[in-house]
Amino acid sequence: MSINVYAVATPFVIVLALTEFAWCVARRNGYYSFQDSIASMGTAVMNQCVNVAVALLVLPLFTQLGQFAPWRLDASSPLSLVALFLGVDFLFYWFHRFGHRTNIGWAAHSPHHSTEELNYAVALRASVTQRLFSFLFYWPLVLVGFPPEAVLAMVAFHLVLQFIPHTRVIPKLPRWVESWLNTPSHHRVHHARNDAYIDKNYAGFLIIWDRMFGTYEEETEPCSYGLTTPANTWDPTAINFQQWARLFADAVATKSHWDRLRLWVMPTGWRPADLPPRALGYWKQEGAEVKYHSRELPGVRGYLVFQLFASMPFMLLVSHHASPLSGWQKVVLSLLLWAMATAWSGMLESKAWSEPLELARVLAMGVAVTLWLVWASAPLAWSALAAAWLMVSLVWLRVARGTASRRPQSTPHPG
Repeated sequence: MSINVYAVATPFVIVLALTEFAWCVARRNGYYSFQDSIASMGTAVMNQCVNVAVALLVLPLFTQLGQFAPWRLDASSPLSLVALFLGVDFLFYWFHRFGHRTNIGWAAHSPHHSTEELNYAVALRASVTQRLFSFLFYWPLVLVGFPPEAVLAMVAFHLVLQFIPHTRVIPKLPRWVESWLNTPSHHRVHHARNDAYIDKNYAGFLIIWDRMFGTYEEETEPCSYGLTTPANTWDPTAINFQQWARLFADAVATKSHWDRLRLWVMPTGWRPADLPPRALGYWKQEGAEVKYHSRELPGVRGYLVFQLFASMPFMLLVSHHASPLSGWQKVVLSLLLWAMATAWSGMLESKAWSEPLELARVLAMGVAVTLWLVWASAPLAWSALAAAWLMVSLVWLRVARGTASRRPQSTPHPG
């Protein structure tokens, strides 16, 4: 059982997302926001780079822990696989609940909820810190005898399955299905910030866990998606660390040493007694939501779509288990991908630094990849393709810079 399910599932995820996008465009239902989708994809690229590093860190630890297992279960047995899947699904419920009910858990999980849309691009917006916490919940499976590689692979497979419910396109299913499966309807409730829906439906695959532990809520009213305190940015670094920054600020500001320690594990939203309550609420205008939108650089959309598809081979070079890159080469490429996602966000918000950063990123990535292909004696066609990407990117950036007459700062307004 390979530990890298993500690379195998990537084509399925892309096809499903493109199908939903085409359907939404044809129906003109407004379920996709260009800016929000690009921000989600940029965050996804960053997350995938971190996922590989975390898995490589966790596998040796799980292997050591597995030595204390009283027996070793056969991961190739159908019965064992079913038991492992149910175990992962059950533990995911508690991990997910922890991610919503504690300050430190919410800091790690909230980036996934930071978007004000719900679609298959949103499904890919994952936190770069959450994976570290998730494996703290799955170690019992190793201790009861499941092979560590099988546990990591099943966790990945389970995560891929959770991609499917992140949609508004699929309506409620027959009641007999809704009674046991975590359907899109159930997950819409989970992503909603309606008062009645907050902290509900934590299930990954089986909704029965929510029914058993009192966290189930049926979809009965239209959902409003996002955080009660919106992120109001497309910057993936800010999205990932806003809540962490708030917690650190509270830990520094409080005069109570005890509160400084327990702040992290207290219920979400809890603050030390000597600090004022933090105001919550999202933008409304005449009873309607006002979603975050920014004034982007002129002509940038085509460039960002081009770079999004061009970035996929680079991401696979980092995440695929058969990648020819060494460890340090993956780290360098991951940092360049992080810079890419940051530059995208700056372009969407007309930041003055975004074009210089993107220019530096394109040059560094283009030169590095071309030199690596030559060093690895790759077919000449691959080097030519990399050089062509570099030239197209540079020309496109030059044209975009020429058409940008001004760089206004981003302001939230109805999108």
